[in-house]
Amino acid sequence: MNSMQPTFTSIREARRWASLFLQQHQREPRVADLLLEHFLNWTPSQLLAYDNEPMPEEVKRDFVQSVRQHVDTGVPVQHLTGIGHFYGREFQVNKDVLIPRPETEELVLGVIDFIRAKNLKAPKIVDLGTGSGVIAITLAAELPGSDVRGVDLSEEALRIAEKNAAQHGTDVRFYQGDFLESLVEESFDVIVSNPPYIAHSEKEQMDDTVVDFDPGMALFAEEEGLAAYKTILTQVTHMKKKPKCIAFEIGHEQGESVTALFDALLPELFTEVRQDINGKDRMVFAFSR
Repeated sequence: MNSMQPTFTSIREARRWASLFLQQHQREPRVADLLLEHFLNWTPSQLLAYDNEPMPEEVKRDFVQSVRQHVDTGVPVQHLTGIGHFYGREFQVNKDVLIPRPETEELVLGVIDFIRAKNLKAPKIVDLGTGSGVIAITLAAELPGSDVRGVDLSEEALRIAEKNAAQHGTDVRFYQGDFLESLVEESFDVIVSNPPYIAHSEKEQMDDTVVDFDPGMALFAEEEGLAAYKTILTQVTHMKKKPKCIAFEIGHEQGESVTALFDALLPELFTEVRQDINGKDRMVFAFSR
């Protein structure tokens, strides 16, 4: 059945065919709109206003192929379009980087709020495990005059991050390395990180869209998902000058264990666990007293 071309002619019919096809195969029907907007190069409101228009033949072929590919393999929409959205901006993404998640926007907002509340002029910020660069680049764009660095172990990820930084006209400096390793001599006001935090044992329960397409090194960590936090905090203990704020994204069951790591390694910091929009523990913020 898959080989037959669907018979729709208008954009509205294309949308209906795709939504239904996705639903029948337990995929998000909303993917239909995202792919249509991409292939037509339209905004969501154009899609609603002009859905009587005929579907252009060359768009139809690519659209149908992408919808089917998503159904068959779970390949994320962002890999089909090459674009991930974060904090109101578009970023290039591919298989070498984690697709940006809306929860991470709250981590960024927390950092921005801290810097504004403390009235820090030209703050020094480092984003550890920067991936596509979304956290570092967003902070640089939202906080003009700040000195922002990004670090990642993956050369491929840094290549994308550099492209994204240039595209947004931000002056972020990127380093290849293991978290703070090469920057331990420096001092920073804020350390922010969305590191790998999923335990390997949880892989079985995860969605194919994530497991098969997000890079494993961005998802999974040893020691029940706590290894990255332990590494970073141990590195911080070697810094001459401790940061004013450390902001971590965490797994929703890691609030207590990450707080315990802070208490063990950096007891002089004051920690708080914060929830995301869905009311799940999602961040640990630590402040110098």
